[in-house]
Amino acid sequence: MMKLRSSPPSPFGRKVKIAAHVLGLADKIEIILADTNNVSDPLRQENPLGKIPCLTLEDGTSVYDSRVIVEYLDHLAGGNKIIPASYPARLKALTRQALADGLADAALVQVYELRWRPEAMRDTKWLAYQADKVNRALAELAAHPDTGAVDIGQIATACALGYLDLRFGGSWRKSHPTLVTWLDEFAAKVPSFEKTKVLPT
Repeated sequence: MMKLRSSPPSPFGRKVKIAAHVLGLADKIEIILADTNNVSDPLRQENPLGKIPCLTLEDGTSVYDSRVIVEYLDHLAGGNKIIPASYPARLKALTRQALADGLADAALVQVYELRWRPEAMRDTKWLAYQADKVNRALAELAAHPDTGAVDIGQIATACALGYLDLRFGGSWRKSHPTLVTWLDEFAAKVPSFEKTKVLPT
C-alpha cells in the first residue's frame, strides 16, 4: 500500500486526498500524520525538503510535491481522468491548478509570518504583498469560474478556498459570491471535499 504523509489542514495534502477519492484510489493509500517541525519525523528522510504531502510508493520511491503526486495518481487510474491528456484542456487545468496553488502558498506565508514571528518583527509590507496575491487570484477565479467536468484545476481551487475558510475565517466570501456558489456546487459533486474538511480550532 502507498503511504501519504500529510497534515489535515494542508491544502496541498487535501488536494491529493480528494484526487485519490475522485480517481478511486483512496483505499490504496494509507494516510500518515506528518509533523514538519519534528526533526525526527520520517518525512525528512522521504522528502529532503521536509515538506508535505509526500507519497511513498510500495517500492519505497518517494514522490513529491502535490502536483507530481496527483499526476502520478491520474496515471495509475488510467490517465486523462483529472488531468486532461490533450490540449487545450490540459493547459487550462494545469494553469488553474498553478493559480490555486499559488493562492494557497500566499495564504500559507501569511499564516507562518503571523504564527512564527513576534509582532514587533512582522513585515507588514511582506504580508500585504502576499495578501495582494490572494486577492488577485480570487478575482481571476471569480471572473472565470470553471463549471466543466471535475479536474485538478477545480480540485486545487476548492482546496485553496477551503484553506482560506480555515485560516482566514472565510473573509473572501463576502467579496466573491460567485465563488461561494461555485464552491457549494463543487462540494455537492465531490463528497470527499466535505470528508476532508478541517474545522478551525
